[in-house]
Amino acid sequence: MSDTDRTGPPTGVATGVGSMPGRDPRTAAEVVAGEVELVALPELPDRGIGSDIIGRCAALLVGIPMDTSASGYRLATGTSMMARRARDMLAADLDAFEEIWETRGLKGDRPWVKVQVCGPFTLAASVEMANGHKALHDRGAWTDLVGSIAEGAANHAAELRRRLGADVIVQIDEPLIDRVIEGSITPLSRLDVIDPVPAATVVEHLDTLVDVVGGPVILHHCGRRFPWQVAAQTRLWGVSLDIDSIGVRRGSTADLDGFGELIDRGTVVALGAVPSTRPTPERHVEHVVDAVTALVDTIGISHDVFTEQMIITPTCGLAGADTDWARAALTLATAVAEALPQQ
Repeated sequence: MSDTDRTGPPTGVATGVGSMPGRDPRTAAEVVAGEVELVALPELPDRGIGSDIIGRCAALLVGIPMDTSASGYRLATGTSMMARRARDMLAADLDAFEEIWETRGLKGDRPWVKVQVCGPFTLAASVEMANGHKALHDRGAWTDLVGSIAEGAANHAAELRRRLGADVIVQIDEPLIDRVIEGSITPLSRLDVIDPVPAATVVEHLDTLVDVVGGPVILHHCGRRFPWQVAAQTRLWGVSLDIDSIGVRRGSTADLDGFGELIDRGTVVALGAVPSTRPTPERHVEHVVDAVTALVDTIGISHDVFTEQMIITPTCGLAGADTDWARAALTLATAVAEALPQQ
């Protein structure tokens, strides 16, 4: 933790997962800062290349340039226009966030913020090397990416601490980590082979990232199978997942067991309990509270978890929502976080 750590990372509150609709960073920052206690730096992928989960890494990677390719993004040999655009957009996001932080008088009032960074394994499974292969195809390449994005995340958190006088929770977004472990990432061709990365190796490199960041790290996963085994063995401060992904496989208690094990270990859970797009029919506070309480009661754990180890979030990023629902979803998440301790 940094020297500015005053109260420890917050729990029993609400936050956003990361992405927001629209293209104006000031508007997005105003919404987030106005609706949740744990304010998260908004991401605005609607702005296009260089602003989505992968492209934003061009502004964060240390010593590894990125550019675009015909199919997405690739590792480059020098600075690109795309990378400059990504850095410019990130700088604009930070400027807007700092402005809102100061005009709302949050400095010293809310000493923690959250920032989101693409995780190294999803990044390696998404970007190409010069030969067209995914970086995950080459152990040396993806190992370098782990170190580079870890250093970049640490620098990013340090910049927020400097600007805001706040401590920072770093969320690493890993929607593809389950596929990396099982070896199902799509290769360049059918004759190509991308070997699975053993869970123990993933744990080792995630712990390295945690050490480099030097503060609380959350693993966010919105893929098909939550990596319970990995999460249970790392030094992660917390995990972030969709409530609907727990116990969805009929006849299996693996998700419930994995969730319960993390709680027993003291891991914080950022639980995606509020729909990320406008639901039909409308979802009220009591509906969401009932769903969260039912999950906790099914596992058989104390309701103290609501304040001691749980954060309430939308089920995923809000980029696919309209602005009205993005605001409403964060408002609802805060209302749920406030209501749960009364159960």
